[in-house]
Amino acid sequence: MATYICLFNYTQQGIQNIEQSPARLDSFKEVIDEQGGELRGFYLTMGRHDLVAVLELPDDQTAAQLLLRLGSLGNVTTETLKAFPEEEYREVIDDLP
Repeated sequence: MATYICLFNYTQQGIQNIEQSPARLDSFKEVIDEQGGELRGFYLTMGRHDLVAVLELPDDQTAAQLLLRLGSLGNVTTETLKAFPEEEYREVIDDLP
């Protein structure tokens, strides 16, 4: 499984319907599960981004499809970072020429 750190910002539509945000999160979690993934962490944040999620998903294509589907609903914009856990980080560094 690949790890992704997702940074979200509410759109005008999303903030106008903020009371529906917890239900939208529940739906998002269901879709993640259906795609064979897991929501490892979810945070309301203060600063440049409104929300942060840590996801584990089978592959990049699944991640792209999931986040495009989420973005198409119009409530949030996303920025996604592929993350390499410490073990993979060490392998990348060890394999440098």
